[in-house]
Amino acid sequence: MLRIFTILALALTLSATALNAQTNPNTAMTATAPRADVKVLMHTTMGDITILLYGDTPKHLDNFVKLASEGYYDGLLFHRVINDFMIQGGDPNSRNAAAGKMLGDGDPSYQIDAEINWPLHYHKRGALAAARTGDNVNPERKSSGSQFYIVTGRTFSEGQLAQMERNMQLEQKKAIFNSLAAEQRDSIMSMRRNRDQAGLQKLQDELARRTEAMAAEQGPVVFTPEMRETYTTVGGTPHLDRAYTVFGEVIEGMDVVDRIQKSETDSNDRPVTDVRIISMKVLN
Repeated sequence: MLRIFTILALALTLSATALNAQTNPNTAMTATAPRADVKVLMHTTMGDITILLYGDTPKHLDNFVKLASEGYYDGLLFHRVINDFMIQGGDPNSRNAAAGKMLGDGDPSYQIDAEINWPLHYHKRGALAAARTGDNVNPERKSSGSQFYIVTGRTFSEGQLAQMERNMQLEQKKAIFNSLAAEQRDSIMSMRRNRDQAGLQKLQDELARRTEAMAAEQGPVVFTPEMRETYTTVGGTPHLDRAYTVFGEVIEGMDVVDRIQKSETDSNDRPVTDVRIISMKVLN
């Protein structure tokens, strides 16, 4: 039996709440009809950035266009900047934040359903993606209502990508197993109450068998040839793939993004000298 199931077997002894894990993260979790792509011009204190919002992530597109049109982003900071990784903004608490204040918890009091359209959209250099809270409190991987990040990243070797594929395949099986375990919640809780270790073991083995079969049916999670070429030559953050919604990309102004990522930062990754979004304009 694969080592994965030795680890995943712990799920059988968790509480009912913990069994409500996410389903296949490869699939967008909405059925909203696609839109046409939209361009948005972002004026910042370090220059202009033009982004293309993807029409096939319609909830994220509609939300970003709405906030940009309302002036929601005007005056907000890029509050988290990490060289060779990404620049992050959209926290409403950053508009009048005192120097050195830790930021990143602000939002418009709602989340957006995940629209993870992988492998079509992935974390290549210049990708625009939605920030979110972690899986432990957000197993459905819903996005922040306003916070976003732009990927800068770095290049990766073929060996590093192969290891990431193995990790993604492990996560694929974890998601399947946990989903199956959630369906057996009542039985698991009953066996726990009765201290039926033999029953738990039998169920574990059955779920492990079904997990392997379903993973084989879905096929292995691998990077496409295009993604491998991009990640080895142009760069990005492939370890974030399938976990966050990518809903656009920079089409002009990556030189500005690069200047922002080189900003001197404090211990919380906030630029020492504020980098601010002046305004956004929807172009079409």
